Amino acid sequence: MRTKEEAPKDRGYLVGIIFFILGLGTLLPWNFFMTASMYFNNRLDTPENSNGTVTAKKEYYFNNWMTLLSQLPLLLFTLLNSILYQRVSEKMRIAGSLVFILILFILTAILVKVPMENDRFFSITMATIWFINSFGAVLQGSLFGLVGLLPQKYSAVFMSGQGLGGTFAAVAMLLAIASESHAQTDRQTYTFQQALTHRRTLTGHYIGSVLSAPLIILGIWVMAFCVTFIFTVTLSVFPAVTVDVKTVYSGKWELYFSPVCCFLVFNLMDWTGRTVTSLVQWPPKESRLFPMLVVFRVIFVPLLMLCNVQERHFLPVFFSNDVLFVIIMMLFSISSGYGVCLSMSYAPQLVAPKDAETAGALMTFFLASGLSLGAAFSFPLRLLV
Repeated sequence: MRTKEEAPKDRGYLVGIIFFILGLGTLLPWNFFMTASMYFNNRLDTPENSNGTVTAKKEYYFNNWMTLLSQLPLLLFTLLNSILYQRVSEKMRIAGSLVFILILFILTAILVKVPMENDRFFSITMATIWFINSFGAVLQGSLFGLVGLLPQKYSAVFMSGQGLGGTFAAVAMLLAIASESHAQTDRQTYTFQQALTHRRTLTGHYIGSVLSAPLIILGIWVMAFCVTFIFTVTLSVFPAVTVDVKTVYSGKWELYFSPVCCFLVFNLMDWTGRTVTSLVQWPPKESRLFPMLVVFRVIFVPLLMLCNVQERHFLPVFFSNDVLFVIIMMLFSISSGYGVCLSMSYAPQLVAPKDAETAGALMTFFLASGLSLGAAFSFPLRLLV
């Protein structure tokens, strides 16, 4: 097998383009579910069930459950991938995941036109989210295995594509709103891209070496903490809290406020932060300043909770102005993308070259842990607002 140094030239940078597109696709299902949250919440707020009888309004906390049930498969399928790698070929894992995701997508599209009680609709939607993300996790792990065999620059390109995936979803949402389509038709637009894949997960064929290499763990523990903490902070308030921030203005801007100021701003700035790391890498990997700055990001949690989140329970509104919310979101998202990409890039450089791939795989596990922790914290934080 060729080593990275002996790899053939990438003429026209076609391989980089392919992995950028793959990265773009891997985060689309997660982002399309998030950007479609208005549709889901509006449908669950409807007081009539399929029989036409009026029922009392029930709080489903859709955004919180969506976040949690999207991230838990990352941890569970970390272990499953290690089994699948030994028993199932890479082609089967990739093709099989795509087929099952497509089947679930077709089911989701059909259910858009099927009237049903809110409880049943919520349960089916949560089950769909769980299974789409589970199969997406297997697909994601296989793709990380492929990009891990290539020079490090392709990993940066792959993650840059992931960052742009959220921007793509937000733009698609704005176009759907601008077309003034019916809310049910909107969901078909959102869920079409869910046949691609989902969030980050651990490459299964590295698990054995990870579990047997605690020295490796000691070498990257700072970066592991950083990536876990960054995603814990990010997922604890985005989108569970930020999606409920309302504009102080009336008119059509109310319809566009959340798609633009919450989703588009976050995803665009997150992608910008990831892309900047290919040009600037500061602070250096040995610096104590980097983990200090990562911990300082926790300040964004109370800042966003004090924005004009509706409905509120305990905390007052301190930042009611739309511009202030956008500024906070920009800093929040660009620091998230920059910090995550920097952590993932630094970790393999802190160990011996022969252990670099194992370190990268272990970092993906900590990344998934941060996503799950953030999703869990989103429940109490939303209740505190």
